[in-house]
Amino acid sequence: MFTIASVAQTAPTTNKGGIILKGGVNFANVTITDGGNIEEAKTLASFNVGILADFPLSKYLSVQPGIIYSGKGSKTQRGSESGSNYYRATINPMYVELPVNLVGKIPLTGAANVFFGAGPYVAMGVAGKKKAGGKIFGVTFKSDDDIVFSNDDPSTSQEENEGFGKIKRFDYGFNALAGIDFGKYMLSANYGYGLAKLNSGTDNTANDNNKNRVVSISLGIKL
Repeated sequence: MFTIASVAQTAPTTNKGGIILKGGVNFANVTITDGGNIEEAKTLASFNVGILADFPLSKYLSVQPGIIYSGKGSKTQRGSESGSNYYRATINPMYVELPVNLVGKIPLTGAANVFFGAGPYVAMGVAGKKKAGGKIFGVTFKSDDDIVFSNDDPSTSQEENEGFGKIKRFDYGFNALAGIDFGKYMLSANYGYGLAKLNSGTDNTANDNNKNRVVSISLGIKL
Protein backbone atom coordinates (compact mmCIF):
# COMPACT_ATOMS: atom_id res chain seq x y z
CA MET A 1 0.00 0.00 0.00
CA PHE A 2 1.65 3.36 -0.89
CA THR A 3 1.53 6.79 0.72
CA ILE A 4 3.77 9.80 1.47
CA ALA A 5 5.13 12.56 -0.69
CA SER A 6 7.29 15.66 -1.07
CA VAL A 7 10.94 15.67 -0.21
CA ALA A 8 11.54 19.41 0.20
CA GLN A 9 14.17 19.67 2.92
CA THR A 10 14.66 23.43 3.25
CA ALA A 11 12.04 25.37 1.27
CA PRO A 12 8.57 24.60 -0.09
CA THR A 13 9.60 25.37 -3.68
CA THR A 14 12.53 22.90 -3.59
CA ASN A 15 11.82 19.36 -4.76
CA LYS A 16 15.08 17.47 -4.21
CA GLY A 17 13.86 13.90 -4.36
CA GLY A 18 15.14 11.15 -2.10
CA ILE A 19 14.31 8.00 -0.14
CA ILE A 20 11.46 7.74 2.35
CA LEU A 21 10.90 5.11 5.05
CA LYS A 22 7.25 4.73 6.07
CA GLY A 23 5.02 2.71 8.34
CA GLY A 24 1.57 2.84 9.81
CA VAL A 25 -1.78 1.22 10.39
CA ASN A 26 -4.18 -0.32 7.83
CA PHE A 27 -7.96 -0.50 8.16
CA ALA A 28 -8.77 -3.28 5.71
CA ASN A 29 -12.03 -4.64 4.36
CA VAL A 30 -13.36 -6.72 1.47
CA THR A 31 -16.38 -6.15 -0.77
CA ILE A 32 -19.15 -8.72 -0.34
CA THR A 33 -21.87 -7.74 -2.84
CA ASP A 34 -22.19 -7.60 -6.63
CA GLY A 35 -22.21 -3.80 -6.36
CA GLY A 36 -18.97 -3.65 -4.37
CA ASN A 37 -20.52 -2.92 -0.98
CA ILE A 38 -18.97 -3.97 2.35
CA GLU A 39 -21.81 -3.20 4.78
CA GLU A 40 -21.93 -6.71 6.26
CA ALA A 41 -18.16 -7.09 6.61
CA LYS A 42 -16.14 -5.63 9.48
CA THR A 43 -12.90 -3.67 9.28
CA LEU A 44 -9.69 -5.53 10.16
CA ALA A 45 -6.78 -3.57 11.68
CA SER A 46 -3.36 -4.46 10.23
CA PHE A 47 -0.17 -2.58 9.32
CA ASN A 48 2.05 -1.34 6.50
CA VAL A 49 5.81 -0.75 6.34
CA GLY A 50 8.07 0.00 3.40
CA ILE A 51 10.43 2.21 1.46
CA LEU A 52 9.66 4.76 -1.27
CA ALA A 53 11.70 6.68 -3.80
CA ASP A 54 10.79 10.23 -4.86
CA PHE A 55 11.82 11.29 -8.40
CA PRO A 56 11.02 15.00 -9.06
CA LEU A 57 9.47 15.91 -12.40
CA SER A 58 9.20 19.61 -11.49
CA LYS A 59 9.09 21.82 -8.38
CA TYR A 60 5.56 20.65 -7.65
CA LEU A 61 5.34 17.15 -9.13
CA SER A 62 7.05 13.81 -8.44
CA VAL A 63 6.68 10.16 -9.38
CA GLN A 64 7.01 7.81 -6.43
CA PRO A 65 7.56 4.05 -6.81
CA GLY A 66 7.92 1.92 -3.72
CA ILE A 67 7.90 -1.50 -2.12
CA ILE A 68 5.49 -2.01 0.78
CA TYR A 69 4.69 -4.92 3.09
CA SER A 70 0.97 -4.51 3.71
CA GLY A 71 -1.76 -6.39 5.58
CA LYS A 72 -5.24 -6.67 4.10
CA GLY A 73 -8.36 -8.77 4.72
CA SER A 74 -11.63 -8.57 6.63
CA LYS A 75 -13.82 -9.93 9.42
CA THR A 76 -17.25 -11.46 8.78
CA GLN A 77 -19.96 -12.94 10.95
CA ARG A 78 -23.33 -14.56 10.32
CA GLY A 79 -25.82 -15.10 13.11
CA SER A 80 -25.54 -14.45 16.83
CA GLU A 81 -23.20 -16.12 19.31
CA SER A 82 -26.17 -16.65 21.62
CA GLY A 83 -27.99 -18.71 18.97
CA SER A 84 -27.50 -22.34 17.97
CA ASN A 85 -26.01 -21.42 14.57
CA TYR A 86 -23.45 -18.75 13.79
CA TYR A 87 -20.24 -18.36 11.80
CA ARG A 88 -17.34 -15.97 12.34
CA ALA A 89 -14.21 -15.64 10.20
CA THR A 90 -11.10 -13.45 9.95
CA ILE A 91 -8.75 -13.46 6.97
CA ASN A 92 -5.51 -11.45 7.09
CA PRO A 93 -3.35 -11.92 3.95
CA MET A 94 -0.01 -10.13 3.83
CA TYR A 95 1.22 -8.71 0.52
CA VAL A 96 4.40 -7.32 -0.96
CA GLU A 97 3.00 -4.35 -2.87
CA LEU A 98 4.62 -2.30 -5.64
CA PRO A 99 2.89 1.09 -6.10
CA VAL A 100 3.77 3.83 -8.57
CA ASN A 101 2.07 7.14 -7.72
CA LEU A 102 2.11 10.55 -9.35
CA VAL A 103 2.25 13.09 -6.51
CA GLY A 104 1.51 16.83 -6.61
CA LYS A 105 2.82 19.22 -3.93
CA ILE A 106 1.39 22.55 -2.77
CA PRO A 107 3.84 24.73 -0.77
CA LEU A 108 2.79 26.08 2.62
CA THR A 109 5.14 28.00 4.97
CA GLY A 110 8.73 27.12 5.80
CA ALA A 111 9.57 23.62 4.60
CA ALA A 112 5.97 22.35 4.73
CA ASN A 113 3.92 21.06 1.81
CA VAL A 114 0.48 19.63 1.30
CA PHE A 115 0.52 16.73 -1.17
CA PHE A 116 -1.94 14.56 -3.05
CA GLY A 117 -1.61 11.85 -5.65
CA ALA A 118 -2.80 8.64 -7.26
CA GLY A 119 -1.51 5.68 -9.23
CA PRO A 120 -1.66 1.92 -9.81
CA TYR A 121 -0.30 -0.90 -7.69
CA VAL A 122 0.41 -4.60 -8.09
CA ALA A 123 0.83 -6.95 -5.14
CA MET A 124 1.75 -10.54 -4.38
CA GLY A 125 0.47 -12.48 -1.38
CA VAL A 126 3.33 -13.98 0.65
CA ALA A 127 1.85 -14.92 4.05
CA GLY A 128 -1.19 -14.60 6.28
CA LYS A 129 -3.63 -16.30 8.62
CA LYS A 130 -7.28 -17.30 8.40
CA LYS A 131 -9.37 -18.03 11.48
CA ALA A 132 -12.91 -19.33 11.69
CA GLY A 133 -15.28 -20.41 14.43
CA GLY A 134 -18.90 -20.77 15.35
CA LYS A 135 -21.67 -23.24 16.06
CA ILE A 136 -23.75 -25.61 13.93
CA PHE A 137 -26.86 -26.86 15.72
CA GLY A 138 -25.18 -25.95 18.98
CA VAL A 139 -21.92 -27.80 18.24
CA THR A 140 -18.91 -25.48 18.50
CA PHE A 141 -16.12 -25.54 15.92
CA LYS A 142 -12.88 -23.57 15.50
CA SER A 143 -9.95 -23.41 13.07
CA ASP A 144 -6.71 -21.41 12.78
CA ASP A 145 -4.69 -21.96 9.59
CA ASP A 146 -2.10 -20.35 7.35
CA ILE A 147 -3.48 -18.85 4.15
CA VAL A 148 -2.92 -20.97 1.06
CA PHE A 149 -2.49 -18.99 -2.17
CA SER A 150 -3.18 -20.24 -5.69
CA ASN A 151 -0.06 -19.81 -7.82
CA ASP A 152 -1.85 -18.61 -10.92
CA ASP A 153 -0.17 -16.78 -13.79
CA PRO A 154 -1.90 -13.35 -14.00
CA SER A 155 -0.91 -13.02 -17.68
CA THR A 156 -3.18 -15.93 -18.72
CA SER A 157 -6.97 -16.06 -18.99
CA GLN A 158 -7.28 -19.19 -16.81
CA GLU A 159 -6.30 -19.62 -13.17
CA GLU A 160 -3.68 -22.28 -12.55
CA ASN A 161 -3.53 -24.14 -9.23
CA GLU A 162 -6.97 -22.99 -8.09
CA GLY A 163 -8.67 -24.88 -5.28
CA PHE A 164 -11.21 -24.77 -2.47
CA GLY A 165 -9.98 -22.71 0.48
CA LYS A 166 -7.26 -20.92 -1.51
CA ILE A 167 -7.15 -17.23 -2.38
CA LYS A 168 -5.51 -15.70 -5.43
CA ARG A 169 -1.89 -14.73 -4.90
CA PHE A 170 -1.90 -11.61 -7.09
CA ASP A 171 -3.75 -8.38 -6.41
CA TYR A 172 -3.81 -5.13 -8.37
CA GLY A 173 -5.68 -1.84 -8.27
CA PHE A 174 -5.32 1.90 -7.67
CA ASN A 175 -4.24 4.17 -4.80
CA ALA A 176 -5.37 7.68 -3.88
CA LEU A 177 -3.36 9.57 -1.27
CA ALA A 178 -3.07 12.91 0.51
CA GLY A 179 -1.17 14.36 3.45
CA ILE A 180 1.21 16.96 4.80
CA ASP A 181 5.01 17.11 4.66
CA PHE A 182 6.87 18.87 7.50
CA GLY A 183 10.32 18.77 5.92
CA LYS A 184 11.96 15.63 7.31
CA TYR A 185 8.72 14.00 8.49
CA MET A 186 5.32 13.52 6.90
CA LEU A 187 1.86 12.20 7.68
CA SER A 188 -0.36 10.71 5.00
CA ALA A 189 -3.60 8.87 4.31
CA ASN A 190 -4.01 6.37 1.48
CA TYR A 191 -6.99 4.52 0.02
CA GLY A 192 -6.29 1.28 -1.87
CA TYR A 193 -9.00 0.20 -4.32
CA GLY A 194 -8.45 -3.42 -5.36
CA LEU A 195 -9.63 -4.67 -8.75
CA ALA A 196 -8.68 -8.37 -8.46
CA LYS A 197 -11.04 -11.00 -7.08
CA LEU A 198 -9.66 -12.76 -4.01
CA ASN A 199 -11.56 -16.02 -4.41
CA SER A 200 -9.66 -18.83 -6.06
CA GLY A 201 -11.38 -20.05 -9.21
CA THR A 202 -13.65 -17.03 -9.75
CA ASP A 203 -14.21 -14.77 -12.75
CA ASN A 204 -12.97 -11.23 -12.00
CA THR A 205 -15.46 -9.72 -14.46
CA ALA A 206 -18.55 -11.44 -13.03
CA ASN A 207 -19.19 -9.05 -10.11
CA ASP A 208 -17.50 -6.98 -7.41
CA ASN A 209 -17.49 -9.57 -4.63
CA ASN A 210 -14.35 -10.12 -2.55
CA LYS A 211 -12.02 -7.33 -3.62
CA ASN A 212 -9.62 -5.51 -1.29
CA ARG A 213 -10.40 -2.08 0.13
CA VAL A 214 -7.77 -0.57 2.46
CA VAL A 215 -7.48 2.78 4.27
CA SER A 216 -3.94 3.45 5.56
CA ILE A 217 -2.59 6.11 7.92
CA SER A 218 1.22 6.34 7.75
CA LEU A 219 4.15 8.30 9.15
CA GLY A 220 7.23 8.77 6.96
CA ILE A 221 10.81 9.90 7.49
CA LYS A 222 13.17 11.08 4.73
CA LEU A 223 16.71 9.74 4.62
